[in-house]
Amino acid sequence: MRLSTLIFKEMGERLVPMITCLLAILLGVAALVAIRTITHHSELAVASELDALGANVLILPKGASVQDYYAADMHGETLPEEYVERIAMSDLEGVDNLSPKLSIPMYMGGGQITVTGILPKSEFQAKAAWGGAGIFSRPAGCGAHTNLKDAPSDPKALARKRVIETLGDHEVLVGSDVAAKHGFKEGGSIELLGARFTVLALLPPTGSVDDSRVFAHLHTVQDLSKKGEVVNVIEIVGCCKQIAAGLVENLNKLLPEARVVTIAQVVQTQQNVNNLMENLSLIFLSVLMAMGGAAMASALFANVSERRKEIGTLMALGATPGLILKMIVGKALILGMAGGVGGFVLGSAAAWWLGPALAGVAVEPLPSLAGLAVGISVAVTFLASLLPALRAARLDPCICFKEA
Repeated sequence: MRLSTLIFKEMGERLVPMITCLLAILLGVAALVAIRTITHHSELAVASELDALGANVLILPKGASVQDYYAADMHGETLPEEYVERIAMSDLEGVDNLSPKLSIPMYMGGGQITVTGILPKSEFQAKAAWGGAGIFSRPAGCGAHTNLKDAPSDPKALARKRVIETLGDHEVLVGSDVAAKHGFKEGGSIELLGARFTVLALLPPTGSVDDSRVFAHLHTVQDLSKKGEVVNVIEIVGCCKQIAAGLVENLNKLLPEARVVTIAQVVQTQQNVNNLMENLSLIFLSVLMAMGGAAMASALFANVSERRKEIGTLMALGATPGLILKMIVGKALILGMAGGVGGFVLGSAAAWWLGPALAGVAVEPLPSLAGLAVGISVAVTFLASLLPALRAARLDPCICFKEA
């Protein structure tokens, strides 16, 4: 009789204990898969929200504060624009968006506005040496993916990400308050710092200081203001995991003459959520290993004890200890594979259903978890079956018949 036939006959003889073991493994794997799936999509959603909020790392002059930055960058101190190249040419990971700015106050129609020079992504693309520097790339595990080729082409995207693909030397983006007060229209003209510009787009209201700004090309603003190659601030949208892993400290080492600060509350919020979900997944993994393994080991020990006479009969008929060992371990591995596959399907379905309710995110199955689910399940059942299998393989047929 073949080994596979023995295994399936053995499983059919004790259906209730086998089903109980299978359910324990299946539910443990399902909980693990559901938590990890929801966590993954939650991280993506949180990272996307952080992208929408804008910069979470600021590079400021030594004497400037975060309060100065939020007061429309009017602290009057500057940084060399060369710092942008230092960051771009470094090997730092997690710098998704890099936006240097120079803000100049001026009066228009009896009121003050701010002309802010920005550097579009086309400037980064034009510098071949910066292309392979790793800038605008998000390392694995950082959630939302941002890449240079994905740069928004809509000029109004500046209101969300502070960055656009292209901006001509004599084109401007006008904040909503400035446009409403002075009646500017898209395609019209505007005079700033003694030069005439074309209004490329009117930005939607943001409820921030950007509504009273006019955005122009950084180098044009530098030339017209005669400030030279300097900026007030360099905004960075950084991967929060990389920030927690030391991105700010590395930027401080790279730019010791500047002040690098992070919006700690935003970064810490994501880290707390991610850590909580990761810890929950580890808890469920521990529950899987403890409960599933204990249930499997207990069922197999009971099975070996109850069927000592049958095992002894098989050995008396010529079955080797190795065959007995393979029969019991094989039964456990089949249960482990079934529990892993079923747990992945059940966990993915639970995540799809619970994700919108618990985390407010749409969830899709993660095929990469299938291998993890099956691997963990098989490993747990294999380890749980070793002692019962060894005990069965060491049985003496003579003693088994005497006990009967």
